Amino acid sequence: MSERFISEAIQPVTETYDTARMATGEPGLPREFLWRGKTIRVASVLRTWRETGRCRHGSPEQYVRKHWYEIVTAGNDTMKLYFDRQPRGGRHGARWWLFSISESEKSPATDRGRLKIIDKKSKTGHALRSEKG
Repeated sequence: MSERFISEAIQPVTETYDTARMATGEPGLPREFLWRGKTIRVASVLRTWRETGRCRHGSPEQYVRKHWYEIVTAGNDTMKLYFDRQPRGGRHGARWWLFSISESEKSPATDRGRLKIIDKKSKTGHALRSEKG
């Protein structure tokens, strides 16, 4: 299974946020999100971690910059997502991002229900499971 860098904003399905996490001050991981016009469903969370950084005003304090999640989708692909606490572009910037995908090896590109995605840099085809409900 090879990991492919994506770095694209995703749109969480609001009704699916994990509100228990939000009560503790962490972002609520959405159980569904939209990416490239498709609904992706989170089947399980493999691990979570935080990325911290120093205060930008000279103080020695550390602040959480990103909350990371490694997930398995309903289509059995592994994805790394992160929530950006300080989005670029002010308050209107994207906060949830798809960082990378490790596609399931069990399903070749010719399987039914697969979505063909063209890599803009290399012009090669990559198959990614379409999440159908």
